Amino acid sequence: MHGTELMKDRWSTYLREAGLKTTKQRRALFECFAKVEGHVSLDEMLLKVQQVVPGVGYATVYRTMKLFVQAGIAEERRFGDGQTRFEPIAGEHDHHDHLICRTCGAIFEFEDEEIERRQAAVAAKHGLRIVDHRLDIWADCTAPADCEHRRRREAASAR
Repeated sequence: MHGTELMKDRWSTYLREAGLKTTKQRRALFECFAKVEGHVSLDEMLLKVQQVVPGVGYATVYRTMKLFVQAGIAEERRFGDGQTRFEPIAGEHDHHDHLICRTCGAIFEFEDEEIERRQAAVAAKHGLRIVDHRLDIWADCTAPADCEHRRRREAASAR
């Protein structure tokens, strides 16, 4: 099953088992969220869904995003900047780590097999087997005055 199809199946199953209805707003929020690449804040989701269904409120977005987490199609993330972000979970083994720039706020997803092997070796050394983990690395721009991510973010907020 493809990632979006898996998410849709999980969402439908969750709504049915929880006895919740599929509303126009929930459907629109799901469609917008399924297209997200990376991490999205509540404010960003609100803007995305209002382009499809004008009048959707912040509270609806907030409640629905919490339902997405409960349904297992979203992960709630906090990267230390005071904003909660949500990340789609498209597959069973959809694992990656994060590199977060404290200077410009850019979030980079990465996968590194050597890091994964080292973590497993450290756990094994202590008689443990990793069942889940999260690795977030905070860093600072090495050239903040010339940071392309900061320029893009400032340009986007000026609109």
